[in-house]
Amino acid sequence: MTEVLERPYVVASAAQSLDGYLDDCADARLVLSGETDLDRVDDVRAGCDAILVGAHTLRRDDPRLLVRSAERRQARVAAGRPPNPAKVVLTRSGDLDPGAAFFTAGPADRLVYAAGGSAPELRARLGSAATVVDADDLGDGPPDGVDLSAVLADLHRRGVRRLLVEGGRRVLTAFLTAGLVDELHLVVAPFFVGDPDAPRLVGPGEFPHGPGNRMRLAEVRRVGDVVLARYLLAAADDFWLRRAIELSRACPPTGSAYAVGAVVVDDTGHELASGYSRETGPREHAEEVALSRIDPADPRLASATMYSSLEPCSARASHPVPCADLIIRAGIRRVVLAWREPALFVDCHGVERLRDADVEVVERPELAPLAREVNAHLFD
Repeated sequence: MTEVLERPYVVASAAQSLDGYLDDCADARLVLSGETDLDRVDDVRAGCDAILVGAHTLRRDDPRLLVRSAERRQARVAAGRPPNPAKVVLTRSGDLDPGAAFFTAGPADRLVYAAGGSAPELRARLGSAATVVDADDLGDGPPDGVDLSAVLADLHRRGVRRLLVEGGRRVLTAFLTAGLVDELHLVVAPFFVGDPDAPRLVGPGEFPHGPGNRMRLAEVRRVGDVVLARYLLAAADDFWLRRAIELSRACPPTGSAYAVGAVVVDDTGHELASGYSRETGPREHAEEVALSRIDPADPRLASATMYSSLEPCSARASHPVPCADLIIRAGIRRVVLAWREPALFVDCHGVERLRDADVEVVERPELAPLAREVNAHLFD
């Protein structure tokens, strides 16, 4: 069966002390960052469609989960979006206070994913304050939680394309161990907590990114007196490559060329442009179409990634410059592809051409069957 891209791009955001604690054991919430970093987080929130937390965070911190800046809210409205992202909470116990700021503060859609049979009682108690989704109906989650993949699929159906996960520890651990985080924003505060009973950033678990599978560091930035480290995880490559494969399904059919999709993504996880073969003309290639939609002088190209469902061509009869060379000329230094081009029409050496030009090439052969499926008619 064809796999379908059906989840948002997931950004996980957290702040910790130098010794890895999210909080201490005092009654009041531990303040880990200052106004400068809170403004940065506000900007991240403004770029997302929804913000997700766990029920413990809602009870402990009583977060408003709103965009604080009036200018950013106005910009969202001007772009045809609601002033604030949707608020999302996960709960199993159903122990949620209808008077919490999550339910009462600001104009925003509110979604509660309730597991363990708590949904009916929550619907009655919350009334119109939130939409309660029975998470048990979405999928078979773990005994102490919800099926996160099913929740993400449901959010995608509701129009959420970029999701910000703000914790807490249990939720961050669940998303990270499930391999469902595309980007991690980690702020480190310049002090120690030192309390063994305080909550750490994550709990124990089997994480996809262990010592042998390091995350890709995209940015280190001083923000006031804290340090932001932004990491891109392997899930991000999977996310965008699947989007490229889905784009390839839109290609006008032909028996003389491959159906290919391509997406150019900047180093903040935002799409710069996309395209698919023959989208704008009978001979255009996907990478060519995507690059034509970006100003060649755009400085983001130097740190962008090209995702292509098929190996970029190294020779073509329809254009004097093959796609591998177009990518090199654009200044893109990283390419991720699903499927090496079979020697059906030409003998392709796009990977070699790119690597010879010091472009990093990442191959994801586990996704090659999806790209080949779109082109199955060429091999009948």
